[in-house]
Amino acid sequence: MARNAFFLGKGGTGKTTLSAALAVSLARAGRRVLAVSLDPAHNLGDLLGVLLGEVPVRVEERLEALEVDLGAWVERHLAASREELKATYAYTSALNVDSLFDLLRLSPGTEEHAVLLAIDHVDRVLAPSYDVVVWDTPPTGLTLRFLAMPSVSARWVAELRGLRERILGRRQAIARVNTESAAAAGAVTPADDPVHARLGAMRERLGRLQDLFARRSLLAVVVNPDLLSVAEASRISEALARLDIPLSAVCLNSRDGAGSPTSLAPPLAHLPRVETGYLAGPSRSRADLLLLDLAPLAARLFARPEAAP
Repeated sequence: MARNAFFLGKGGTGKTTLSAALAVSLARAGRRVLAVSLDPAHNLGDLLGVLLGEVPVRVEERLEALEVDLGAWVERHLAASREELKATYAYTSALNVDSLFDLLRLSPGTEEHAVLLAIDHVDRVLAPSYDVVVWDTPPTGLTLRFLAMPSVSARWVAELRGLRERILGRRQAIARVNTESAAAAGAVTPADDPVHARLGAMRERLGRLQDLFARRSLLAVVVNPDLLSVAEASRISEALARLDIPLSAVCLNSRDGAGSPTSLAPPLAHLPRVETGYLAGPSRSRADLLLLDLAPLAARLFARPEAAP
């Protein structure tokens, strides 16, 4: 099973740089690595010096990378949902499915759901071919929303499954009284009901994603020695704590000793701290990325017992 590392933090703190640096350093240490950009800005390919797309591209020996196309995943999600809804309500001509999906494309939660579908695809289909998957995350707002979505959506799915089971129970009661009723013609048990099966599949996928975020990943928050990035990192830590998703480390970009460890107040102060160093100028090659010291973070990644294959 692949190990996973997510870099979070305020824009401009160096999440993409550290993602690329960790991926390159692990690959050169002999690990098979997949670097994944979830950030719509997609700067990961620029740092790695390769043009990336949705299919893994070879960067160098043992290192491949891809960029998730969120727009394409939104369209895949809507297309699958459209076909499913059309099949479910094929008996009625009153429902204009296409107009509903024109609205859904812009509805709250659609982009977050697309991110989860992309992550699930990488985790199930691609990750087994690698030792490590390194994730470069989008801005904090979207990142926190997609990290929260499995636990929040799981509650909705549990309620909907319960509601569906009550509906099926009433169908069974009607069918026993009148075997010729319309209720008797449809599914009357969860085992025969496609809606219940669909909700079960959703519950399984959400549980798998929650497990990925909360137990199978190292989540590191990146800060610069400045008030704004530290304040946002603190908010990230507090939000993840409410979701029962633990932060694993704080990566402090420091230059000439700037950024004293004592400047990190709770809830960050108790976390393991990795001082990564600082690139004096823009990275001109992948070798420049190795100037950042991520060995302590890599050691933590491979020391995690729950991530052992």
